[in-house]
Amino acid sequence: MSLIEVKNLKVHYPIRGGFFNRVVDNVKAVDGVSFSIEEGETIGLVGESGSGKSTTGKAIIGLEEITSGSILYKGKDVTKRTHRKQLKYDEAVQMIFQDSMSSLNPRKRIEDIIAEPLRNFEHLSKDEEKLRVLQLLDIVGLDPDALYKYPHQFSGGQRQRIGVARAVATDPSLIIADEPVSALDLSVQAQVLNFMKKIQREFNISYLFISHDLGVVRHMCDKIAIMHRGRLVEVGTRDDIYDNPQHIYTKRLLAAIPETNVNNREQNRERRLKIEQEYQNEQSQYYDADGLAFPLVQISDTHFVALPKESLNKQGEVNG
Repeated sequence: MSLIEVKNLKVHYPIRGGFFNRVVDNVKAVDGVSFSIEEGETIGLVGESGSGKSTTGKAIIGLEEITSGSILYKGKDVTKRTHRKQLKYDEAVQMIFQDSMSSLNPRKRIEDIIAEPLRNFEHLSKDEEKLRVLQLLDIVGLDPDALYKYPHQFSGGQRQRIGVARAVATDPSLIIADEPVSALDLSVQAQVLNFMKKIQREFNISYLFISHDLGVVRHMCDKIAIMHRGRLVEVGTRDDIYDNPQHIYTKRLLAAIPETNVNNREQNRERRLKIEQEYQNEQSQYYDADGLAFPLVQISDTHFVALPKESLNKQGEVNG
């Protein structure tokens, strides 16, 4: 049984118009997304801005109301409030936000910020609470004197580590990390990512790692789901996605990863231009009349792709 199983998740926002302010259409932010997360696994949810990846994460944790679909935690549908309370779902699933500054209350000291989930879910004495907060600060590599400081007194990387400490305070099973390092310098990114991997090894935490940076995702994730226009276009292992991309959008995303070898600059540029040209010429074949991706089809034990019928026929001929 998977830790989390998302089935046909939809989050639609109504567009109202006319004299009576009726619903005339919907923005399909998330439209039929399905995937699962195992214990101790990191799955990357990748896509450009506006693809629906953050909305998916917020829907799983309960910050966005879902239109339809189900979210199963240990086999039970937690879209029903009774199951959420029974399984202590709000305690078991936590989130690290993209903007560390706005996610931390500027009027509260770090002690109160990290202790907030403990006060919500656990009944600790003052001394036990303080000891637990000190342990959490130590886990993310911050000194004990950080207790009495305010968020503005820390760097971006330190604030994000405080966010990590708050997320792991309740010993969660799953942490949804919504672009946790996108606003940080490269060296600081590495520090935060290494702390996250260390915490995962120590506590067997699962991550839903939301990002548009495929380089970071390759470092962090076991399994990767590519999202575009509210739907998944490709899902597979790290090797499936990076070594054998099948969807035209996945190829375009991979081509955008910066290359450090300047000796091959011209070849890389030509390759990017070729893939971009291919995307512009053939994208209509990979999406339906509404511009949405086709349903996912399994092409190997671990690899699923939203391919058009023509490509599926070719795939069948190759396999045959």
